[in-house]
Amino acid sequence: MNPLPNTKLSMLDLIAIREGGNVGQALAIGRETAQHVEALGFTRYWVAEHHNTPGIASSATAVLVGHMAGATRRIRVGSGGIMLPNHAPLVVAEAFGTLAELYPDRIDLGLGRAPGTDQLTMRALRRDRIETEADFPREVAELQRLLGPRQPDQQVIAVPGCGTEVPIWLLGSSLFSARLAAERGLPYAFASHFAPAMLLQAIEIYRRNFRPSAKLAQPYVMVGVPVIAADSDEEADYLASSTYQRVLGILRGDRRPLPPPVAGFLAGLHPQERAGIAGFLGAAVIGGAETVHAGLLALKEATNADEMILVSDIFDPVLRLRSLEITARSFVD
Repeated sequence: MNPLPNTKLSMLDLIAIREGGNVGQALAIGRETAQHVEALGFTRYWVAEHHNTPGIASSATAVLVGHMAGATRRIRVGSGGIMLPNHAPLVVAEAFGTLAELYPDRIDLGLGRAPGTDQLTMRALRRDRIETEADFPREVAELQRLLGPRQPDQQVIAVPGCGTEVPIWLLGSSLFSARLAAERGLPYAFASHFAPAMLLQAIEIYRRNFRPSAKLAQPYVMVGVPVIAADSDEEADYLASSTYQRVLGILRGDRRPLPPPVAGFLAGLHPQERAGIAGFLGAAVIGGAETVHAGLLALKEATNADEMILVSDIFDPVLRLRSLEITARSFVD
């Protein structure tokens, strides 16, 4: 197998609560996963903000970033992402500024503009605040100012935060953030792990419109990839049935803890349900080592991504670690 050229490998962890398990176990599995991918040479380990979502334990994202950074030594740790509509920029700057002081040159701040939850929970997070399309660009700029060097006339200072220059990434599953990341000269991560439809279009818009900045001279693209790797294609497809069940629950509005695998799960579904799962997981790579390598190589050729960030929802934590190891080997062998 030929190695994937000039491509970094990272991990996005949803901190899944497993059926029959609890939050404490999910957090312990996340910690072990962060340590595991660091040992495998991954570039970064990110956690994502979700609220009021049974089965996901990453709602207090900044707290988890600190916990995982404290459990590792070298790997970059960050948010994939903080959902900015849920937070005042000053609070985000102070939280991630604190993390940057605790773990110098290891913290990333990925920002999304979706609420990461339902409308009722969104109102509980920000009370009566009404978000407009203009808010996200303005709040990103405010965060950049709060994390940058103090200006002579600056009256509101993030302490900690000011001068830490925590790297900001823009995340998205549509074209809005692609354009904004290009305009601001920021790195861009596309959420193709759950919404791959606009992947190629968003990347093309980002690269075509990119303006170099003091932070980034050239466009930098990360793509999300659901990966299930095993000793054979058949075993990988069986393990992936946990992911298929999770996705079907999302499509039905019935979110639950991550379930154990079920043999022949897809075969028992209506064709429209299978199509919905296939669309959600359009960028997924599932199989043995050779199949995974071929899938990652095809994705690299299609996107020319600088980095791939993996999501791996496998019920058995030991088999999940093995999946990441197989993927890492297939990535470079």
